[in-house]
Amino acid sequence: MPRIRRPRRNALLALAGGLLVAVSLPPWGLWPLAFVGIMVFETSLGDAAPRGRRFRYGWLFGAAWLFTGMVWMWFLSPPGYIIAAGFFATLHGLAAMVSPVGPWRVIGRPAAHTLVEALRFSFPFGGVPLASLAISQSAGPFIGVSRIGGAILLTWLTFQIGFALAGPAPGIPRFARRRRPNAAGQPHGLVAIAVVIAVVVLASVAPTGHATGQTLKVAIVQGGGKQGTRARDTDPREVVARHLAATRTIAADEGVDVVLWPENVIDVDTFSNSPEFHEVAVEAERLHATFLVGVTEDAPGNRFTNAQVVVTPDGEYTGRYDKVRRVPFGEYMPMRGLLKALGAPTDLVPRDAVPGTDPAYLTLPDGTRVAVVISWEVFFGGRVRDGVEHGGAWVINPTNGSSYTWTVLQTQQIASSRLRAIESGRWLAQGAPTGFSAFVTPDADVLDRTSIGEQAVIIHDIDLRTGHTWYVTVGNAPWIILAAISYVVALFASGWRPRRSVRRARTSGEIDDDRDRTVVDQLNLHLGAETAGRDGAAETA
Repeated sequence: MPRIRRPRRNALLALAGGLLVAVSLPPWGLWPLAFVGIMVFETSLGDAAPRGRRFRYGWLFGAAWLFTGMVWMWFLSPPGYIIAAGFFATLHGLAAMVSPVGPWRVIGRPAAHTLVEALRFSFPFGGVPLASLAISQSAGPFIGVSRIGGAILLTWLTFQIGFALAGPAPGIPRFARRRRPNAAGQPHGLVAIAVVIAVVVLASVAPTGHATGQTLKVAIVQGGGKQGTRARDTDPREVVARHLAATRTIAADEGVDVVLWPENVIDVDTFSNSPEFHEVAVEAERLHATFLVGVTEDAPGNRFTNAQVVVTPDGEYTGRYDKVRRVPFGEYMPMRGLLKALGAPTDLVPRDAVPGTDPAYLTLPDGTRVAVVISWEVFFGGRVRDGVEHGGAWVINPTNGSSYTWTVLQTQQIASSRLRAIESGRWLAQGAPTGFSAFVTPDADVLDRTSIGEQAVIIHDIDLRTGHTWYVTVGNAPWIILAAISYVVALFASGWRPRRSVRRARTSGEIDDDRDRTVVDQLNLHLGAETAGRDGAAETA
């Protein structure tokens, strides 16, 4: 009977490290555990484990983190959930495998895993930036770093702190030298922490934008209803009725300037000539407020549009923004023909959404521009950045997470809204039909968050703001490039060379690799000792 091998202790450590990172994410939100998890993962990898073992440990770390943090995807597409989490775990396995060993690992490993996170922000299907390490720090003390370099820089900082705390020590205590007399201190971890401190200090003085002196009184309407229901199982008219009923609780003398309705709460063939448009126009005139309403309309070719539209206090329909970033396997089916031929249930997404092409903003009747990110788009820092660059003085995130059971996705979306508020230096209003709805300040404080399923109206005065943070000015590219440079420098400094050049050097009798030189020196020393021993024995004889 074949012997069953017990898992290595370090494999269990890698798995535990990933689970700790997962628990640092919302809805659990124990943000310090992200650093602990990375430290445990670094401990499992050690100084110079074989490449195959590093890949396995990296995969276990990523799998424990992402299968847990992305569990909400099960309700969207069970096969998609398994494939996505497994694929992204594989990327972290590759990052662990190709990262440098030795003392330079404390620089190279954070850079490599940051590059993996940057990749999944844009690939595949335009990116799947869910359960990201940056989201885990939305409630932590380092979130201000994102106003410099967005989620990418915050991701690197989190990895760097964790790896540096568990990596090469700057000095070896005297008691440790008794067991390892040849041990030597390494400054790499100390240098890494010094860079982290410099970034945190810089973030504290970085531009945050500033108030213009103008304010708006904004009302977010949440119609309420049961969580975990899909559109095909819901009467569209019932959703509209709930939001109308909630809106009618706002008094005409409340002085509201803008009313935000969530994503796709109106589902019609054509909004402009529908009864729903007339009902919204009546409320806009009653409150003398501008309505920003989520609308889904039919489009040619058995497709649909997902837009946020403007209805003025005069009851006129004056503008719209169509969602640019669509949800793969939710709002469109990638590779529909191939998947259908393979027998996949493509009818779960019977129609594809038409992607928008316009900049991410809407214009209010007084000329004020508001940056718009619809639902899924709030996970992409570039979408808010686009709206702010086009003059957005505040941000709205109309969304609809009513079809997802539990609150994993909804809490991660609130965390993403906090990141976007810090990155842009703007107020953000998030509205959802069944929750969560909330206001987020430019300092990432969450105000008036509603409960799941309740019918509610939350009202707040927000400041209109101008000016750009460094992140709005430069975006993600410089930080991705810096991470790539750090990785390459650490890799070569650790002694790695292309195989061809190493093979040529060995063939010619030259030794360029420090590790090879160390092995040869030790071998010569050992042979010399044996020779001396034989000579001494011969003289005695």
